[in-house]
This record gives sequence, structure tokens and C-alpha cells, in this order.
Amino acid sequence: METQTETEQSAILCVDDEPIILIALKEELKKQFGSEFQYEVALSANEALSVIDELVSTGVNVILILSDWLMPGLKGDEFLITIHKKYPNIRSIMITGHVDEAAIERVKKEAGTYAVLPKPWDSKQLMDAVKVCCNKN
Repeated sequence: METQTETEQSAILCVDDEPIILIALKEELKKQFGSEFQYEVALSANEALSVIDELVSTGVNVILILSDWLMPGLKGDEFLITIHKKYPNIRSIMITGHVDEAAIERVKKEAGTYAVLPKPWDSKQLMDAVKVCCNKN
């Protein structure tokens, strides 16, 4: 049941305040999915909000956000809840080295976040979650 037109590009957005994490995530996604998706990165939740608005305004279908939790400014749970309210169809996965049980519960309940994975992440576990979120399983 593919409703995507040939011209519509789907994007996955990675959000983390550590550039090395963004590089690693992007490389893993490219290795798994090749040119099937457009891969975008943002170093903060506020930058990510701008990136998503820009992509959506140019007709890009943002299908998934991989986000850190502990970032300067807006934390990952607040960011994903904000995005979910504005764009309810965008799926999300949170990847974090810091566990805040209350934030995890909130993000799952209020943003519909599919999974919360620890850093360092398990590659297979992450790619399996991405496949589910992108309907590639």
C-alpha cells in the first residue's frame, strides 16, 4: 500500500547536541537504507524544529525523528511532544545516555514515541526500531 509519489522524498531527522553522534547515526542509517531516505541532522531541538518546518514546507515527508534526550535548551521529551502536537504523523525514537523515567513515560504517552534506547545503542535494536517506524519490516 504505497501512497508515496516518485517525487515525494521521505526524510529521517537525527537530533543530538554531539556532532559525532549525528555522524554515527547518519552513517548507520545510510548503510541500512542507502538512498531510500533523505537524512537530516540538527544540533538542538530548536534547530530541529526549524529543519522540520522547512522540510515540510518544501514537500518533504518527515517520517521519523531520532532524538537525544539531554540537550541544551529544550530536552528531547519536550521537543518530541511539541513535534507530535504539530505533526502527529511523524514517528519518533529517543536515544539517550541519561535515563529519566518520568521523561520516558511522558514521551511514550504524549508523543507516541516508539522506543527509548540507551546510548551507546545496539545497532540491530536501533535499525529494527527504525524499520518498524518506517514500515520497512
